Amino acid sequence: MTTPQELKQIISEGLLSFPITDFDAQGNFRPDTYIERLEWLAPYGASALFAAGGTGEFFSLTQQDYSNVIRTAVETCRGKVPILAGAGGATRVAIEYAKEAERLGAHGVLLMPHYLTEASEEGIANHIEEVCKALKIGVIVYNRANSRIGADLLERVVDRCPNLIGFKDGVGEIEAMVRVRRKLGDRLAYLGGLPTAEVYAAAYKALGVPVYSSAVFNFIPKTAMEFYRAIAADDHATVGRLIDDFFLPYLDIRNRKQGYAVSIVKAGAKLVGHDAGPVRAPLTDLTEDEMARLDALIRKLGPQ
Repeated sequence: MTTPQELKQIISEGLLSFPITDFDAQGNFRPDTYIERLEWLAPYGASALFAAGGTGEFFSLTQQDYSNVIRTAVETCRGKVPILAGAGGATRVAIEYAKEAERLGAHGVLLMPHYLTEASEEGIANHIEEVCKALKIGVIVYNRANSRIGADLLERVVDRCPNLIGFKDGVGEIEAMVRVRRKLGDRLAYLGGLPTAEVYAAAYKALGVPVYSSAVFNFIPKTAMEFYRAIAADDHATVGRLIDDFFLPYLDIRNRKQGYAVSIVKAGAKLVGHDAGPVRAPLTDLTEDEMARLDALIRKLGPQ
């Protein structure tokens, strides 16, 4: 078992990613191509992979799906790359998912936002604490949407929960991120978690958050790693070229509809020969025209 502090060191450097989840034409989990996907991606050098994360459509998985996805990921990637499992929803539901991930051998848990209802910051702190105390493995909290926590209450939870080892930010409020980073220091690992995180990577690095998770790693892993290395080396020319030539036009497609942050990644995987099937409702797939525009962008990057 990887200890929480060992996991903290692992995720404190390198590129992270969220493998998409494979479904067949009927929308059922398809383990054979999911295994092929993980085997294809693992050698590219990601520090860890988040199975059943946001890009992996955690929000649409049944409990049986979830168990099958995490089991498959852990078994396929054992000895190759650590697997962190998404978990979320109401507190007791999140605990059930997180404990199942721990039972199946996941190295840690990404605690995603609770479902639907607004909650006070105090309530969110209690939610995080209850999940952490139900586990032995490390927990990364995803600060996003209706599950946001500030520096003061986050410090309280870290004081009480030694297995809370990471903070992933999907909000993008600079002042709040600076406050968290300054107050918690090296007690946590910090991850950039805005959709298409590459666009924000240079700014987050300047804030003391050099690590981020890449969704495009699912279909252009070579380019995703090239971009990460350019960010790490302050290679502004390469960063600027890839943002202009790929990421900004990519955002033009992604921003056309709500939910396309996931749909466009599955579309990209299909275009490069690693089809993961359709997205599940309530998400919708890209149109034929949008697929053609994405295909043109990918082709300009060359072989992956």
